[in-house]
Amino acid sequence: MDPIDAALAALELQDPPNYTQTAKEFNVNRSTLSRRHRRITRAREDATEMRSLLSIQQKKTLLGYINLLTERGLPPTP
Repeated sequence: MDPIDAALAALELQDPPNYTQTAKEFNVNRSTLSRRHRRITRAREDATEMRSLLSIQQKKTLLGYINLLTERGLPPTP
């Protein structure tokens, strides 16, 4: 688990959340932790997937189909 994810899990147990102390405890940036906890920003991987036209599963399926056509000696169609 990444330190930021562990810090976010620790913040869920706090009422009210103490961003400064939790950031120091897990050695993460306080402002990043605060924005991620308040759901203002997302992890880079999540944001990239949200902008993508195909989901990860759709990409895997498409690549599998292209590889199947290639193994049969057929060019992939557009």
